[in-house]
Amino acid sequence: MNKQSECKYSGYSADRAKYPEKKDGKPVIDLDSHKFTKIWQGPQHPGVTGNMSVEIIINGDEIIQAQTHVGYLHRAFEKLMERRKYIQCFPLVCRICVPEPDTNEYCVSAAMEDLAGIVVPEKAEWLRTLNLEMSRIASYLMWIGGQAGSLGMGAIGQWTVGMRDFWLDLFEEMTGGRVYHMYMIPGGVRKDLPDGFIEKARNLVIRTRKLLKDVENTFLSNAVVKSRLQGLGVITPAMVDEYGIVGPNARSCGKEYDIRINNPYVKYGELDVKMITSTVGDAYARAQLRYEDMHQSLDLISEILERIPKDGAIQAKLPNVLNWKIPAGQTYIKAESTRGEHGFYMVSDGSDKPRRVFARGASYTHAIAVLEKLAENISISDLAALMVSLHTCPPEIER
Repeated sequence: MNKQSECKYSGYSADRAKYPEKKDGKPVIDLDSHKFTKIWQGPQHPGVTGNMSVEIIINGDEIIQAQTHVGYLHRAFEKLMERRKYIQCFPLVCRICVPEPDTNEYCVSAAMEDLAGIVVPEKAEWLRTLNLEMSRIASYLMWIGGQAGSLGMGAIGQWTVGMRDFWLDLFEEMTGGRVYHMYMIPGGVRKDLPDGFIEKARNLVIRTRKLLKDVENTFLSNAVVKSRLQGLGVITPAMVDEYGIVGPNARSCGKEYDIRINNPYVKYGELDVKMITSTVGDAYARAQLRYEDMHQSLDLISEILERIPKDGAIQAKLPNVLNWKIPAGQTYIKAESTRGEHGFYMVSDGSDKPRRVFARGASYTHAIAVLEKLAENISISDLAALMVSLHTCPPEIER
């Protein structure tokens, strides 16, 4: 993971005579001078990671300034939750990140349990852990296809999204839903594993490992991919705290922070979760790190399948959920998503609805401040690859 990338932008010095003077750290851009052109990438564009857009000012093919724009998506999740009974929040929260909805379900369930003093049964904790790692694999399979697609390698996306569909088949058996699951609810989970599920999951782990080997040979070992991603979008250790960078984006530059290890939840404290880091910090290092994390997730799924208790309760006893009033209090629950720290701050005033809900998604910083910073002085052809390398999810911004 610490293999040094060759920065294609190293030693690059722009001819500042082409550019205006900077004021307050930002270039003063005169579009009427015809030295600069304003264009938009998105929202309906294959080179964006969802319903968002980036307004860019270019000189030739070089990006001088970038500004993220949102507002194209469903919004106000937090306020909608504050006007619904607690149990009615679950069809909402899974929409906050479509490729990985289960992290939202866990955080909201755990927040309600913490406020209400509910203890989740042992078997339900194992099932939640399995659900979260399956969700991690499904999200990464979509991401790696997008990263390859941003470089024109469409075949990789066909492979990985196709494999993701088999994981969605397992989700359908486990939860009843393929995309939105609403499986984790206060007190535990909705249902036990169906007959034959464990064996199917083991076989799918083997098939996914074989696919990842093909992805490594075709994508990560590809000289063109290396030339495009190495040196692109370098995140330095000094940027981590300044910009609020988390997850693989932070670990790729040496920050050892993974909530599964630093603040274990569900059954992660009993599993062999390793801290995967790099010291390079560029887009290629982030791709390598996520690839290694996929292998670790498969290892964890295999271990969980061995250790799930055959018997035991999967749901704690709850009051009538349609008249459930949670004692007044406040809490913050966080979990490690594929994009980093994902958390919910919840306040109860003793009524049957949350008084305040706040969702903390990693993309709020990664897709705005970080993307805008790293996009400066790169080629317009690298913007899509940079955006995907940050693994942004627009619904986390418009929550």
